[in-house]
Amino acid sequence: MAARVRAREGEFFYRFAGPGGDAPAMVHIHGFGISGSYLLPTAALLTDTFNTYVPDLPGYGRTPGPRKPLPIVDLADSVVRFMDSVGLERASLVGNSMGCPVIARAAERHPDRVERVIAVSPAGGLHNRPIGRGLAQLARDGLFEPPSLLTVAGPDYLKFGLISALRLFSEMTKSPTVTILQELDTPILLVIGSRDPLITSRERLASLAPALEPRGHVSVVWLNGPAHAINFSHPEELATVIRAYQADPSLAEASQLPGNAEVLVRARR
Repeated sequence: MAARVRAREGEFFYRFAGPGGDAPAMVHIHGFGISGSYLLPTAALLTDTFNTYVPDLPGYGRTPGPRKPLPIVDLADSVVRFMDSVGLERASLVGNSMGCPVIARAAERHPDRVERVIAVSPAGGLHNRPIGRGLAQLARDGLFEPPSLLTVAGPDYLKFGLISALRLFSEMTKSPTVTILQELDTPILLVIGSRDPLITSRERLASLAPALEPRGHVSVVWLNGPAHAINFSHPEELATVIRAYQADPSLAEASQLPGNAEVLVRARR
């Protein structure tokens, strides 16, 4: 993906590719302590159809920011500031890990700016608390991720710093991400990997169906095989799910989904 560098104070470093013109816009939002680089494998597969943006949020990667990490609500507002900076009135937002509570808050605070919310591995909530439990889950996840992820993520984590990472991870674990998503009216897709230690069990997710289905605006897809960083480890499967969802939020046509995908909840609108 082509890089457009805007990295002075108050501006963003981001990557962009797409057909241009009036193609639908999609913004990919990274997790805590890391830049948007690890999102590129999935984002790159969607650039034939979507004007695709992958920014580094303030204080991450190559975007300047305050010494103290911004809280999730401020990061959510920064997503909209980024959209303003590149002239996007509305966009679908794709988040991974902490990017999910960020885009959920963005949709909550700026509903007119968010077309759809696509939450991949939505971390945060009781399953990740207390922080020691969440950190142990994060450590276990490393056993399931491809080794090449470390070469992308390692430099970002070192730059972000251990203390900053712990502070933000603690805030993320306290964020009731799924509850926030349930309360939105924005169309939502949740994508969960079967080997993700940071996500509650498939049975628990399936038990949410009675609460989600009456709302009619949420789809939930379970992918057999991936762990937490699906955007990096399984880009073809994730891009296929995103395409199918963007074409039909009910995901009614099973042939459009990858073979390892199971739809736990289907949107009705």
